[in-house]
Amino acid sequence: MCLKNRNFLDSFNNAINGVIYAVRTQKNMKVHCVAAIGILIISLFYDLPRSELLILFLTITLVIFAEMINTSIETVVEEYHPRAKIVKDVAAGAVLVTTFNALIVGYLIFFDKLEPTATSIMNKLNNSPMHIVFIGLLVTLITIVILKAYFRTGTPLQGGMPSGHSALAFSILTAVWLLTKDIKIFTMALILSLMVVQSRIEAKIHSFIEVVIGALVGILIMLLLFQLLNNYSLIPFLNK
Repeated sequence: MCLKNRNFLDSFNNAINGVIYAVRTQKNMKVHCVAAIGILIISLFYDLPRSELLILFLTITLVIFAEMINTSIETVVEEYHPRAKIVKDVAAGAVLVTTFNALIVGYLIFFDKLEPTATSIMNKLNNSPMHIVFIGLLVTLITIVILKAYFRTGTPLQGGMPSGHSALAFSILTAVWLLTKDIKIFTMALILSLMVVQSRIEAKIHSFIEVVIGALVGILIMLLLFQLLNNYSLIPFLNK
């Protein structure tokens, strides 16, 4: 029997549980997530207008949405029947159509932008550091969902390995340091990040190791993106 969600948090937990289930059990969903991360990182190399970024995000969402609908239908329709086969085939066809659409969108957006040299790419990125931060946070979120699906502990918003709150807090902290190099601003951001971690432990939502792993994930992803895409030193004060 289907139970009604008790509150807003339960609704979110159940919805994210659905995403995690699809990632954990479906090979194609894993492929779509990895492809989404790759495309988001590639988009950093080009000064895409907002309209193209919007089309890119909608296309990624559409492919993942179609795959999740296909997964839900395959889960419910288990017994063999001619009509059941039609339902599954149509759902799989929807995924195929959205995938072809994604390929066409990728071709139209990126094909004429594959020529720029590495120098021009770096110059564009140096003028848009907040773009890197935004993509870094998206990559961190997707990585956390994949890790939670792998470890199968806790719920999406409460508990589990690793801590998503810790990952996002320390990802932002890392971006603050790389963008400002100001020890005062960094210290204030560090205090806020530690308060986030402390609240998760005190409420017994996460263990110490879960928040530490989450923090490391957030730090490493943001460091690697800045190092790869904006030619920042991993340890800025070594340049002084």
